Amino acid sequence: MALGFRAAAQLAGISLSLLGWVLSCLTNYLPHWKNLNLDLNEMENWTMGLWQTCVIQEEVGRQCKDFESFLALPAELRISRILMFLSNGLGFLGLLVSGFGLDCLRIGERQQDVKKRLLILGGILSWTAGVTALVPVSWVAHVTVREFWDETIPKIVPRWEFGEALFIGWFAGFSLLLGGCLLNWAACGTQAPLASGHYVVAETQPDHLHLEMKTTHPKL
Repeated sequence: MALGFRAAAQLAGISLSLLGWVLSCLTNYLPHWKNLNLDLNEMENWTMGLWQTCVIQEEVGRQCKDFESFLALPAELRISRILMFLSNGLGFLGLLVSGFGLDCLRIGERQQDVKKRLLILGGILSWTAGVTALVPVSWVAHVTVREFWDETIPKIVPRWEFGEALFIGWFAGFSLLLGGCLLNWAACGTQAPLASGHYVVAETQPDHLHLEMKTTHPKL
């Protein structure tokens, strides 16, 4: 039963980490971190991401333009680029390392201590990737809320609102966090299975002892 819970925790942890990593990569490149709806022109919507800004018009369609200068961006977007890249890299390393520590992988079956360390390291990397994904998303959301309720800006000026990428980023970050916690719990909170060679030794030991007793006490 304990081995079943361990395998289920490993499977759930690696699945959540994979889902979170894919969504964090998607969040990094989606140009929907912020949305802007113009009251004067309802047929035109603006969206902004970390790498480009887009305008959506019913007659023309979508037109996007990349940001020309990194240094000209606001501080939250510059730092968010770096942190999202870091999150994508850490998430990939976490999946790679924890994959080699899974019990279902036959490689290194007799080295359970090494597989346990790999599983713990993979969980820590996934957990760190989740934190580095939540920080930029929450920072941009905080700046958006602060600017939306800024009383110094005239009410006639359009305000940016939350885009779809922020919600995807939050879901990705929490998935990576939960996946890393499950991987660490599977490594530290449950007992590792014995290698197949151990069962063979345990089964042959009684026969070996029985033969020794016959040789040491021969019949008269």
